[in-house]
Amino acid sequence: MSIIREIKRVVTPVDFSDNSRLIAESSAYVAGKFGAAMHLVFVVQNFDDYSGFFVPQMTLPTLEGELVESAETKMASFCGEMVAYCESVGVKELSYKVFMGDVAEKIVEYAADLKADMIIMGTHGYKGLEKIMFGSVADKVVRSASCPVLTVNPYTCCK
Repeated sequence: MSIIREIKRVVTPVDFSDNSRLIAESSAYVAGKFGAAMHLVFVVQNFDDYSGFFVPQMTLPTLEGELVESAETKMASFCGEMVAYCESVGVKELSYKVFMGDVAEKIVEYAADLKADMIIMGTHGYKGLEKIMFGSVADKVVRSASCPVLTVNPYTCCK
């Protein structure tokens, strides 16, 4: 039995921050080296974490539905922009999913459901208050994923 794991499926979370393209390209490069499929994922943070905050005069299901729909559109565009690069570096397949829920939990759950061989994600995305309130998504994923997680610092590797 080999302890070396074949890499066939790579999950890459994006958050549409300024670093998302750099992270996705880094992930595509690694996935391409293995001839693996790359699965981009975006998670709309659910509103349960904002309990006690001011809520606008819109029903939550309507707002959440609009956020998911908007994220689907943005993700389709983002994925479309990545196609040529992914093909050029040997990515076998490129796909995407959008979920709603706890970001780290959904990433880990999706990777497990997909039987991903690796998660490649950025160490930096959201900043400021959101990071303080919700902690590091990368840290949570590293601690709970059932597959190896490669974290990429976009400030040191990609520019």
